[in-house]
Amino acid sequence: MHVHLIAPSNEDSTYIKPLWVATLAAHTPDDVELTFRDDGLEPLELDAEADAPDLVGISVNSKTAARAYAIADAYRRRGSQVVLGGIHVTALPEEGLGHADAIVSGEAEWLWQKVLADAKVRKLGRSTSLLSRGVYKHDGWPSLDGLPQPKRHLTRSVKYVPFDVVQTTRGCPYPCEFCSVSTYNGTTFRFRPVPEVIAELERVGPRVLFGDDNVMIHTRYSHELFEAMVPLRKHWVAQASLATLGRVRNVEVMARAGCKALFIGFESVDVEAVRHAGKRQNKPSQYAETVRILADHGIAVWGSFVFGLDDDTADAFDRTVDFCVESKLTMALFALLTPYPGTRLYRRLREEGRLTRDRWWLTPGHDQDAPFFEPKQLTRQELRAGWVRAWRAMYAYPSILRRYDFGLDHSWIQNVAYWPLNLLMHELAERKIGGGDRAFRKHRAMELPFGF
Repeated sequence: MHVHLIAPSNEDSTYIKPLWVATLAAHTPDDVELTFRDDGLEPLELDAEADAPDLVGISVNSKTAARAYAIADAYRRRGSQVVLGGIHVTALPEEGLGHADAIVSGEAEWLWQKVLADAKVRKLGRSTSLLSRGVYKHDGWPSLDGLPQPKRHLTRSVKYVPFDVVQTTRGCPYPCEFCSVSTYNGTTFRFRPVPEVIAELERVGPRVLFGDDNVMIHTRYSHELFEAMVPLRKHWVAQASLATLGRVRNVEVMARAGCKALFIGFESVDVEAVRHAGKRQNKPSQYAETVRILADHGIAVWGSFVFGLDDDTADAFDRTVDFCVESKLTMALFALLTPYPGTRLYRRLREEGRLTRDRWWLTPGHDQDAPFFEPKQLTRQELRAGWVRAWRAMYAYPSILRRYDFGLDHSWIQNVAYWPLNLLMHELAERKIGGGDRAFRKHRAMELPFGF
């Protein structure tokens, strides 16, 4: 049986090795021929004549939904069975079933073998349908103990960012209104045993990207893991919450373990904005001190900010960029608030009648029409214009120069990474103004001379 996995592309394709592919490969029997195509690296020609695999598996998030459904429809017309998984169809399984023979809702471990077994039954002519129930789903949140090691051979490509993705925890207890993580991974902590994580780290390359939503979400577990990592001498980057980064002890252990950069969701520099968004662990008055502590330990900060929160006013854009420059953030990403299905934000905006397009994700190139809701204190045009202005101001040449701290004893890695990263972001920001969001897709992060 031939099973073909596909990662659909969208304007925000990140060119990070998809861990889900390596995970499914580890759960696939040896007698199954498994192949993979990344639509972002090698765009699929949907109208072209091609072989029809026995089963096609596609991972779907909201930004890729329109493309994913188009791919699924094309393969079903050729006679392939199609199964969809991922966070979007977990939130909207009925929508997904309109384009697939089956849905995997939630995490695929231990379900994938059942999907393959049912698909094989149809291939042998014993059934006319893939499933007897349409949706595969765990009854609860499965344990992360004893997971097989990911098989990464399908994602070996120089076109990807040169980091191996490793995940150690799942679930998030924070009630952020706009976040969809708990829809997919639940609201309680689950941890992989530290020895199993270390065994995986010993098998991957020297550069690691932790796929956790928060790499320091449980300090006792994180300290145990990071202390065990010290002898491995890895260089790694990750996402982390501000909830624990104000404690020097936590930062010290990350630095010893090889942390070189953290992606941090500051979200807003306004106290009321983060509070009303449900992100109470963020204290804007402490942002600058946290950034300083991290910098003192050789850890670069990539900040993430959201524009369009109900408390955002016309000065939010300039105040945010001012903070980034004054705090000397290595980089910052600015997002327009997006009402993802399955989130409290989506439900609230729909109830308030503020959505401008209910199923915005079904339109190809939808980012050109963002935001998809009526802001509370700005017009949609003012919100988008301010967002564009923030990108341009952040990556103007004077800003890049001011944000580099010449007085800091930078590591060789930070010296190598800072300038090419920011110069590329300058180019992308300019293209964002002149050519629209889709221009981002034409430039790939793996073309950067990362020093990690």
